[in-house]
Amino acid sequence: MFLKLKHIGVWLCLLTHCSIFTYGQQTKLKYLNPKLSIEVRVKDLVSRLTLSQKIKLLRYTGTPIDSAGIKVPAYNWWNECLHGVARAGKATVFPQTIGLAATWDKDLIYQVSSAISDEARAKFDSFSKNDKRGIYQGLNFWTPNINIFRDPRWGRGMETYGEDPYLTGTMASSFIRGIQGNNPKYYKAIATVKHFVVHSGPESTRHSFDAEVSDNDFYQTYTPAFKMCIQDANVYSVMCAYNSFRGQPCCGNSFLLSDLLRKQWGFKGFIVTDCGAVGDFYRPGTHETVSTPEEASAMAIKAGVDLECGGSFDALPIAIQKKLITPAELDVAVERLFTARFKLGFFDDPKSAPYLQLPYSVVESAGHKKLALQAAHKSIVLLKNQDNLLPLSKKVKTLAIIGPNADNAEVMLANYHGFPTHVVTPLEGLQRKLPNTSILYAKGCRYADEVPSLDVIPEKYFYTSAGSHEHGINARYYNNSNFEGKPTLTRIDKKVDFYWINELPGNSFDRDDFSAIWTGYIKPPISGKYNLGVSGYDQCQLFVNDSLLTSFKSEHEPDLKYKAIELKAGVAYKIEVKFASTKSAPLIKLKWELPNQDLQAEALGKCKNADAVIMCMGLSPQIEGEEMDLVVDGFYKGDRTKLKLPDSQLQLMKAVKALGKPIILVLINGSALAVNWESENIPAIVEAWYSGQEGGNAIADILTGDYIPAGRLPITFYKSEDQLPKFDNYDMKERTYRYFKGKPLYEFGYGLSYTTFKYSNIKTKAVNKVNTPVVVTAEIQNTGKYSGAEVAQLYVKNNSNPDEVWSLKGFKKLMLKKGEKKVVQFILKPGDFSIINPHGERVINPGDFTIYIGGKQPARLATNDETISKKITLTGVRSLLKL
Repeated sequence: MFLKLKHIGVWLCLLTHCSIFTYGQQTKLKYLNPKLSIEVRVKDLVSRLTLSQKIKLLRYTGTPIDSAGIKVPAYNWWNECLHGVARAGKATVFPQTIGLAATWDKDLIYQVSSAISDEARAKFDSFSKNDKRGIYQGLNFWTPNINIFRDPRWGRGMETYGEDPYLTGTMASSFIRGIQGNNPKYYKAIATVKHFVVHSGPESTRHSFDAEVSDNDFYQTYTPAFKMCIQDANVYSVMCAYNSFRGQPCCGNSFLLSDLLRKQWGFKGFIVTDCGAVGDFYRPGTHETVSTPEEASAMAIKAGVDLECGGSFDALPIAIQKKLITPAELDVAVERLFTARFKLGFFDDPKSAPYLQLPYSVVESAGHKKLALQAAHKSIVLLKNQDNLLPLSKKVKTLAIIGPNADNAEVMLANYHGFPTHVVTPLEGLQRKLPNTSILYAKGCRYADEVPSLDVIPEKYFYTSAGSHEHGINARYYNNSNFEGKPTLTRIDKKVDFYWINELPGNSFDRDDFSAIWTGYIKPPISGKYNLGVSGYDQCQLFVNDSLLTSFKSEHEPDLKYKAIELKAGVAYKIEVKFASTKSAPLIKLKWELPNQDLQAEALGKCKNADAVIMCMGLSPQIEGEEMDLVVDGFYKGDRTKLKLPDSQLQLMKAVKALGKPIILVLINGSALAVNWESENIPAIVEAWYSGQEGGNAIADILTGDYIPAGRLPITFYKSEDQLPKFDNYDMKERTYRYFKGKPLYEFGYGLSYTTFKYSNIKTKAVNKVNTPVVVTAEIQNTGKYSGAEVAQLYVKNNSNPDEVWSLKGFKKLMLKKGEKKVVQFILKPGDFSIINPHGERVINPGDFTIYIGGKQPARLATNDETISKKITLTGVRSLLKL
C-alpha cells in the first residue's frame, strides 16, 4: 500500500513539475512545505543548488536538477500565446492583436485571454503527463506586445494594440488579467509585457539601433502602457528590447530595468531578455558596448535581468572568476525565477492548485471557436459604404470572389499563431453563407509582382515511378525524427499536403518526434520556369533529380522556401522530400507556381459573369513581419517602405473597376494601408485584419448584414508615407493622431456601422480643482434602422499644449437597440490632465481643457459644439505626480 501511494505521489509530482514531494509523507525540506511562505521555500531551494546549477537555470532552456536529494524537472521558459497558444500544436486562433484592438472591447479581450490560458493549462498538463518539457510547452508566455505602433511601416505592428498608450494599456491589462487568472495565490499562467521600452522598428537595425527620445515622448507615449500593465494588471514578467536606449542596450540598462521598473513602479516579477539580446552587447555590427560574453552577461544581471533567451550566460562562470559579478547577485535572479514557478503551483499538491482540473477537451472547444467568431465579428471595421451597398443581398445570383487573400488559410493566422483544426477563408465563409449563389473564384494576382504565389501541387502531377501511370508519391514514415531504422509505415500518398493537428500518420507516432521521406516523380503540364518549393513546420529538404533545391529549419514560425527552376512539359522529374518533426505542430506542403499564368485575365473573366465582386486584397505575413529576408519594392526585411498596396493588386482593382460591377473591397492585413484610389473609386471597403480561424465566417456575416459592424481603427490610416517623418526617427512629432497635424485618410477611432448614432447633452462641472476626479456624462441614441454596438470615445485636449492635438482618456462599448438612448459616464483621473514639464517631471497645471465625447476622433468633427464637447478649467496649485 505504501508503494502504491508513493507511486501516485511521484506521478502527481511529475504532473505539476514539483520536486520529490510525496503526498501524505512528512518531509524536512522546507521548499516542499506548503505551509511556509513562498519566499522561505524559494530561499531554501536555491540554497541547496550549486553555482553551476544556478547558472544553467538562468537560461531559458531550464536545465533539470537531480542531485543531493533535489529533483526539479526541466522547464523551458520560451512560450508564446499572442492570439492563442502558439507553436504548440492544436489551439484556437483568435484574430491577430491589432484586430483584437479594433474591437475596443476590453471585456471581450478578457474572455479571449481567459480562453487562451484555459487551453494553455490543459495543454501544459497533457505535455507534463508525457514528460514533455520543451520549447512552447510551458506556462509563462512572452506576450503581450505592447509597444506603441508609432509608424505603420513597422512589420511587427500587427502584434500590438495600436498607436495609443491608453487604448494599448487598457486592452493589454484585460488580456493579462485573463492570462494570469484571479486566484490570490496561484497564477493560471504568467504574461510577459514586451519589448521594454522604446521599440518599434526598423526590423533591419533592431540589434544596433539607439533610441533617443525626449522625456515628454518617453513618459507620455512609450511608457504609460507598461506602467498600467505593471501597476494595474500586476503583470509578472517583462521582456527587455533588442535596441539601445540613450546609449545603453535595453537589456543592460539599469535605469530602465532597476530604477524605473523596480524602484519607481514597484515591479515584483522577473525580467527576461529578447532572444540573443545579450549577444548584441558584444557581437560585431551590433551595439558593441562591451567586448566579451562574460562582460555582457554581468552587465545584464547587474542591470536587473533574471533570465536569458540566448547563450551568452554560458560565460557567467568566467564573469564570476573575473569578479565581474558575485554569486549573491545570481541568487537574486534565480530566486525570482523560482518564485514564478512556485506561483504557478509547480511545487504544491495539485488538489490545492485551482487550475489543474481543466480537461484537454477545452482546447479548440466549441465554445472557444464561437468566441473566436465573436472576436472576429467585433474586430472588423467598415471604412466606406457608399449608397448603402452593404449589407449585400443574400439573393445575389452570381458573385465573384477575387484576390490573393480570398482563399489563403495561412494568411488568416498572421504570425505567432497556433494550429487550429480548420481555418475558414473568406471564400469558404461566403460559400457557406450564400448556398444558393453561384460563386466564382480567382486569385487574380500575386501579393506583389516579385513575390510568387505558390499552390499545393495536385495529385494528377505525381507518379510513383518514372514510367508508371499510377498517380501518387511513395511515403516512408519513421517513429523518430532522424529517419533511423526501418520505416514504421509505408504507403502511397496522393500528394504532399499534410497538416497533422488531430491525427498523425499512425497511432504509434509522436507528433514532435517523427520523420517522413516522400519519393516519386512529377510531370509538369507546361514548359517554363516554375517556382518550386516547400512550406511547413519544422525541418524539410527538397531534392529534384537528386540535387538539393531548397530546405528550411523553422524554429518558430512556419516557413516557405522556393527556387525558380526550368521544367519541361511531360518530362518525369525525380522528387524527394525529407521532413522531420521535432515540434508539436507537424505541417508540410509541396508547392509550385505554374509559369506564364495570366491571373488577371482569369479573374476578369469571372468578374464579367458576376452580378457583384468581392475583392479580398491586402498584405500577408509572408511580406510583413519580424526580421525577414524579403527585399522587394515596398517591403524591406519585414517592414514596409510604402503604405499603398503593391502595384499588382492596384492594377487588378482598376481593371475590375473598369467592368462597371458593384465592388466590395475586403482588406486583410496587419498594418495601415494608404488606399487612396480605392477610397475614391470603390463604393464599399471593409478592414478585416488577420482575423483568425473563424475570420471567413465573420467576414461573410458582416457583408450580408447578419452582424452589424462595430470595429474602430486602433491606428491612423495615412494617405502616404510622405506624411510621416523618417521611420527611424522616434520623435512623436507628426506621428499618430495625438501629434499629427495633417489630414489622414481614415483617422484613429474611425469606423462606420449599418446604423447611426447621435451624441448630445454632454455634462461636466465647468470648474474643477486640480488633483480631483472629473465626472463627464453624455447621451447616445441609436438613430438608425438596425440595433448595433457603438464605441463612445472620450478625448481630452490641454488648451495650453499646442503640440498634442487630442488624447484618448476613456472609451466604452455599448449595445443600443433601434431608437434606444443611453447615458454614458466617464470619470477622469487627475493624471489624465498631466503633462511632462521641461524638467522631466509629471505635473498637473491649473488651466483650460476641452473634453469631447463622440463616436470618432474629434479631428473630423466640429469641437465647438457644446452638445458633444465642453471646456473646463482646473483651478488651484500645480500638483506634482510620480512618473
